[in-house]
Amino acid sequence: MSRVWDQRYRTEAYAYGTAPNDFLASIADQIPRGPVLCVGEGEGRNAVFLAERGHAVTAIDWSPVGLAKAEQLAASRGVHLETVCADLAEVPFAPSAWSGIVEIFVHLPAPVRTALHEGVKKGLRPGGVLVVESYTPKQLEHGTGGPTDPELLPTIEDLRRELSGLDYVIAREIERDIHEGVLHDGWSAVAQVLARKPA
Repeated sequence: MSRVWDQRYRTEAYAYGTAPNDFLASIADQIPRGPVLCVGEGEGRNAVFLAERGHAVTAIDWSPVGLAKAEQLAASRGVHLETVCADLAEVPFAPSAWSGIVEIFVHLPAPVRTALHEGVKKGLRPGGVLVVESYTPKQLEHGTGGPTDPELLPTIEDLRRELSGLDYVIAREIERDIHEGVLHDGWSAVAQVLARKPA
């Protein structure tokens, strides 16, 4: 799997741009101060944005090529990232380690996603927040980005079930215009979650 993403990232341009995801930017002030984990972070646009806001950020991805570009982007912006190259099916979550966990367009098979979300719930500190944006099955009608395998596209009901035990501030399916590099471009169907671990 990492070879596919290495190939995608092996260009000078940033596949999804260098600006943060719009949804993340809109709710970033709700992430408590403290360390943040960005899962499936790729080339680092969201991690760098959060580091610029003063968070200690760890970016985890299975593509060393993407993470190298994330480090370059961070250096160009005068911030630091910790980067970890790992299979997303095997992300280690220390208990209560993170003030925020960010999962933007991370599309995984349902069993892997469910296991990841169990780790997320363990890894969040009490009061910590999870931020998710992902394409939904309706995105297949648009074809403006994301996987073509419906198994990789969760509904909001899927996410609510997997994240049970967190308190939802936002949990919705919407359609919106997305322009993130050349690979996410146009009218899109997404699920958005902002959830807080009970204190």
